[in-house]
Amino acid sequence: MNKDRIEGSMTQAKGKVKEVAGKVTGDAKLETEGHADQVKGKIQNAVGGAKDKLKEALDN
Repeated sequence: MNKDRIEGSMTQAKGKVKEVAGKVTGDAKLETEGHADQVKGKIQNAVGGAKDKLKEALDN
């Protein structure tokens, strides 16, 4: 597990918190930011996964 996967997971979690907070408070901007953070985190996590797979392939 590399840095991208860890940061991606953290960004996803932060985004979920923002999204829920936005829904609870009725703040559409915060809710949208949270959703965007979740997407960003998923992409970063996927990049980290690809890097891990590439490293495994190169090591073998």
